[in-house]
Amino acid sequence: MDSRQLEYFVAVAEELSFTRAAQRLFTVQSTVSAAIRALETDLKTTLFDRSTRRVTLSDTGEALLPEAKAALEALDRARAVVEEASTGLRGSVRIGTMTRLGLVDLASLLGAFYQRYPLVDVQVTTSPTGSSGLADDVRHGRLDVALVGLSAAELTGLEPRELATVRFVVLVPASHRLAGADAVRLEELAGERFVDMLRGFGNRTAVDRAFDQAGIPRRVQVEVPDLTTVPDYVRAGLGVAVVPEIDLEDVPGVVRLRLAGTELAWTLSAITLSGKRPSRAVTALLDLMAASVRA
Repeated sequence: MDSRQLEYFVAVAEELSFTRAAQRLFTVQSTVSAAIRALETDLKTTLFDRSTRRVTLSDTGEALLPEAKAALEALDRARAVVEEASTGLRGSVRIGTMTRLGLVDLASLLGAFYQRYPLVDVQVTTSPTGSSGLADDVRHGRLDVALVGLSAAELTGLEPRELATVRFVVLVPASHRLAGADAVRLEELAGERFVDMLRGFGNRTAVDRAFDQAGIPRRVQVEVPDLTTVPDYVRAGLGVAVVPEIDLEDVPGVVRLRLAGTELAWTLSAITLSGKRPSRAVTALLDLMAASVRA
């Protein structure tokens, strides 16, 4: 067996699809299928149970998967050590982020990273399904690291590095009955219409859970993909909002109130796959990221 065969095997095992594995590896399905057949012939066993509808790992494939991952990681580390000793830090980093993120100036941070490590290839992407989609991309190996706003309970299989925590606030129109209050409790918002982010975004998930735990039904009237547009809909009288206090500029006609009686908070974390040692390039980026947020 060779490293390429193991790489194809891991991709199919994680995607449970020869088509998706080929897309992930930027090759054609026939090449992936041929590599798996050759590996099965070499090992004299069947690694996948195939049908017209699904692909699943065989018992032998299940046993091989962690060993194959460990072998590929060890090979990557060996290559990295040799390359770094001669030319400096090399490698690639695939990073995912939310569409807008005020806590981290990602463009400037990646620019500084490139100046320090010009031989590292950095690819940046966003997810239309927010933090949940980014977390899923890391779990399935489509990203090496992602910036997400999810609670620990939603980070199963992932290794989070907390960067910052932000409180939630309540936004109401200036004419609202609560506009003159010092603080607002969730119970006081019962029966209101809400403006919020799309489902799958971390802050939306946190607020949904908080209202569910309080036993308060909630109707989201307006769903938007960008936090900065929420105050505009609140000002228009289409609902109130419970959102993290980031990227929020003062908007005429909108009152920002403290949220009381709850520990609700939004945490920004950088996540990597649990149980897999990050590459040196990913580790260097995470360290720079943490230093930038602290500064």
